[in-house]
Amino acid sequence: MKDLFGSPGTVSGLLLRIGQCLFAAGSIGAMVSALGFSNFTAYCYLLASMGLQVLWSFGLACLDIYALRIKRDLYSPVLVSLFVVGDWVTATLSLAAACSSAGVAVLYAKDLKFCTGPTHLPCNRFELSIALAFITWFLVAVSSYVMFWILASV
Repeated sequence: MKDLFGSPGTVSGLLLRIGQCLFAAGSIGAMVSALGFSNFTAYCYLLASMGLQVLWSFGLACLDIYALRIKRDLYSPVLVSLFVVGDWVTATLSLAAACSSAGVAVLYAKDLKFCTGPTHLPCNRFELSIALAFITWFLVAVSSYVMFWILASV
């Protein structure tokens, strides 16, 4: 079977998982460093979604390291099915959280003008966190797509 970019047990798969983990952790860090984020449910949802993404990606990165170390492939149909379902769930949650947070950010920045004036929210940090969440979602979507094609070929 031909190795696709991001296949489990490969260096590209490990790099993809590390990227997912780092961008999700960056999103969490940017959101937590912004004062008042807990007042908005969408931002709390983004935080929870990115936390789940960090755990999922870190676990699969550890599995990739193990597979690279013992020089075995991870193309078992049961294992690939687990990867597909996990990636689909985390991709859906990440996209939903990023989109809802972006909607709230646009509402407060553009429509209600809360980012300027006396109520001045830390909108730049919210926007950075949301941008990192969208990058995380893109990496998870790539991984999900690759896992789907691997499952179809196994």
